[in-house]
Amino acid sequence: MASAADILVPNYMDPRERIQVPDLQSVNRIRFLTTVDFPPFSFLDQTSRLAGFHVDLARAICAELDVLPRCQIQALPWDELDAALMAGQAEAMISGLAITPDSRANHSFTRPYLALPARFAVRTDTSVSGSGAASLEGRRVGVIGGTAHEAMLRDWFDGIRPVTFSRPEWMFDALKAGKVDAVFGDGLQLSFWLSSERAEACCRFFDGPYFSQAHLGEGLAIAVHPRNEALATAFDHAIAALTRNGRFTELYLRWFPNGLY
Repeated sequence: MASAADILVPNYMDPRERIQVPDLQSVNRIRFLTTVDFPPFSFLDQTSRLAGFHVDLARAICAELDVLPRCQIQALPWDELDAALMAGQAEAMISGLAITPDSRANHSFTRPYLALPARFAVRTDTSVSGSGAASLEGRRVGVIGGTAHEAMLRDWFDGIRPVTFSRPEWMFDALKAGKVDAVFGDGLQLSFWLSSERAEACCRFFDGPYFSQAHLGEGLAIAVHPRNEALATAFDHAIAALTRNGRFTELYLRWFPNGLY
C-alpha cells in the first residue's frame, strides 16, 4: 500500500477563490440520491448501512453548510435516479454521473470534484527502456473491448498493439501470466486490483495518469435539477472549503488508500 505522503490528492478548486454561498434558509431539506452498487463510492456495508466516499462527502458538504439536520441520503437503482431527480423527489444526485454534453442537457452540475483517469499497469518484473508510454510501442497491451478505454488506447497510442478482453479478470490474469505486456483501463479499478490478494503483488502502475474529456468525460460532479442551480453553487462553496481545511483529503485517503493518480 502506498504511503499517504506519496499519494496525489485531486484538487479542482482554486484556493484563492471564495465562492459565495447562497441563502439556504428557505430550503427545508436536501435529499441526495445515490446507488448501493458503486463501491467504494456508495454501497451497503456489512451491517447493511449505506457507506462510501459519496455518502461521506454528502454528509461533509451538509455539515460545512450547517444544514446537516436537513440532509437525507437515499439509495435507488441506477436507472431510477434521473427520473426521481427530475420529478422533484430529491434535490441532488451524487452517484457517479459523469459530466458530458448529454448529461448537461438535463442537469446543472457542481464543478468536478474527482476525475477517474486511465492508467497502464505492468508486471513488476517488466523491463522497459523508459518511464513513458512510448516505451510500450509495439507491445501487446490488454484492454476491455468496446469501452472508452479501448477507444482512448487506439486514439492516443497508435504504436501499441491492443489485445481486447471481454472480462476484467481475464485481462488481469493475462497480465499476471505474461500473455500481455501491460493493461490499460480505469485507474480506480486498477488501483483496487493491484492491492488485492488476487493480484499477488504481481504488478504496478506505469506512467500516467491520463485524462480525456472526449473519452472519459469531464469528471464526477453532483447533479441537480436546473431549477436548483443555486444549490449547486452552495455545494461548490462547501467542496472548496473542505479542500482548504483538509477534510476532502481525509475522505479521499480513507476510500482510495492507494490513490488513483
